Amino acid sequence: MAGAVGGNGELESVRVTRILRDDIVLGRRAPGSRLVERDIAAELNVSRLPVREAIRTLVAEGVVVARPRTWAVVREFTRRDIQDFAEVREAIETLIFVFAAERHDEAGIVRMRGAYERELAAAEADDAEAARIAAAEFHEIAVELAGNEMFGELIAVFLTRLRWLFGQHDDLLAMADEHRIILETMTARDTAALRRIIPAHLASGQAAAERRLARSSDLMV
Repeated sequence: MAGAVGGNGELESVRVTRILRDDIVLGRRAPGSRLVERDIAAELNVSRLPVREAIRTLVAEGVVVARPRTWAVVREFTRRDIQDFAEVREAIETLIFVFAAERHDEAGIVRMRGAYERELAAAEADDAEAARIAAAEFHEIAVELAGNEMFGELIAVFLTRLRWLFGQHDDLLAMADEHRIILETMTARDTAALRRIIPAHLASGQAAAERRLARSSDLMV
């Protein structure tokens, strides 16, 4: 049953959604791969109903495509998808970091520094998955520090796609260093500098995603 609760108190549908979401955004399930309810249910030792609900949730989050009368598949993002996302993200995230710089307290900066340090340590150890998780956390903490509930609601709409975008980065050390610069600028409350730095930072993420997409297209030719 979708409402069944696992041993840790987590609803089965929530657990299945979390597992599939992580598999997709961290690249364990490749774009275009099929999500077969029967197979996933057997793999995760659940009924097909929580799998069906998880797939429905991930369709709404924009990382799965439902195909009538056939299997759902992991979404294959296009260059246009990435560009559209980047335009919206630049406008929203620049304001988020500006407000976070203006409104943060010391405890908030400590949390962001912790995320950055985990990202750097993982990047130095060549642990791509851990580095990308910490990088996404860095941005998520900034949303909290911005102190505006509307930002949280807006980010929630594309949070899964944001995490997917971090999964496209190959140069983990470079991304960590960009976060170091952002952290230092936020700590100094230099909002003018952030208005320059954040768009450049987001552009590097967009470029990484477009390079990954181009490489995938070349392999399919």
